[in-house]
Amino acid sequence: MRASAAVEVAPSILAADFACLGDAIRAVERGGVSLLHVDVMDGHFVPNISIGVPVVASLRKATRLQLDVHLMIENPEQYIEAFATAGADMISVHQEATPHLDRALTMVREHGCKAGAVINPATPVVMLSEVLGKVDHVLVMSVNPGFGGQAFIPEATEKIRELREIRDRHHYNYRIEVDGGIGPENVAEVVRAGAQILVAGTSIFHSADPAAAVREMAHLASEALAQRV
Repeated sequence: MRASAAVEVAPSILAADFACLGDAIRAVERGGVSLLHVDVMDGHFVPNISIGVPVVASLRKATRLQLDVHLMIENPEQYIEAFATAGADMISVHQEATPHLDRALTMVREHGCKAGAVINPATPVVMLSEVLGKVDHVLVMSVNPGFGGQAFIPEATEKIRELREIRDRHHYNYRIEVDGGIGPENVAEVVRAGAQILVAGTSIFHSADPAAAVREMAHLASEALAQRV
């Protein structure tokens, strides 16, 4: 079974103004998105602290968008059930955060969510070789996680291409997601490599018109997808 070829833009609320988060969500909804990316940071696995379970529960009440919850935390197994119960639709776990990645991914699925594995910029794709047949999506970090607004790391493009080739060769069904430094200037590059979910924060929420920014990125992605061989 082949993964869907469609490309989706997933705005990252880490870059939104938390004083008017509801307005920010409504703006990207007008842009036509179906996913909202939610970065969860604990100040240990990454050098920053962001949001937790109560905010995810509030987001669930505020929108019908799918919540793509990215756990950048130590001991993720301890929190999977809580985030699933709060309303997550997708939960992604870092390969580097747990010695029991297979167990963590199984837990995500057992709690009714799509399961994703994440790799940091310095982690090779081969580290996921034992779980690629069991995941719904793979998230390639194209910046070092912890802070928004960083520049895209070009080596991420080759990881995306490698994941696409592995998926096609083994007939796996995961989608390829990329997060970090994504904007109009590199959408075509990552889509041609094989990315299907584009996480973007600063380039959307720091623009004058987030809805228009989403539509522009979606248009660029569609053009690149049509050109991809």
